Amino acid sequence: MNAVREKPVRSPVRRSEALREQIEERIAMGFYAPGRHLDEVELAEEFGVSRTPIREAFLQLSASGLIDMQPRKGAFVASVPFQRLWEMFEVMAELEATCARLAARHMQPAECEELRQAHQACATARDAGNTDAYYKLNETFHHLIYAASRNGFLAEQASSLHRRLRPFRRLQLRVRDRMQTSDDEHAAVVQAICLGDSDLAADLLREHVRIQGQRFSDLMASLTAQT
Repeated sequence: MNAVREKPVRSPVRRSEALREQIEERIAMGFYAPGRHLDEVELAEEFGVSRTPIREAFLQLSASGLIDMQPRKGAFVASVPFQRLWEMFEVMAELEATCARLAARHMQPAECEELRQAHQACATARDAGNTDAYYKLNETFHHLIYAASRNGFLAEQASSLHRRLRPFRRLQLRVRDRMQTSDDEHAAVVQAICLGDSDLAADLLREHVRIQGQRFSDLMASLTAQT
């Protein structure tokens, strides 16, 4: 008698991650305006889930600063002025530049190989035209550089701001040809770090993140023009 193969059970944590990504993209795109109340009952009905993963997604969004959790009132979309976002991208560029500079000084051959593999994984997603997969693999790429800096405090600060800018960094990949350009920039960063050229690595990664902020600005301008 053949055994019945059970369908894999979807993890509640993974479900909340998917919900977080959908909600944060709506916030970044302006579908949920600053100050809007996010009703967990309505969202649970819309997404066809219980309130538990919605609450978990809210906690994640609150930790990244995208929503405000107010006692006895619920979740509200945080107000983040565009100028503030641009300033955050400027700081992110400098943090990542410092990470790259230190990584170029400390990275070991095995770590360089891991970074090259992460870059290749991004290239595979790029070739497939899969923006979401590219972004997730892109996160891994950047976090490898943070870790290779050998500076725990710096890595923590870079990771924290990276989480805060996550939806906006992902959205800028929608700008035409940005995914290809981003991957080309990654290739140059990998080469500079693995050659130990700290100044070049810092300059390249600073420009990479600065351009991300500019491309996000371009995207928001185009969306505004369409409304």
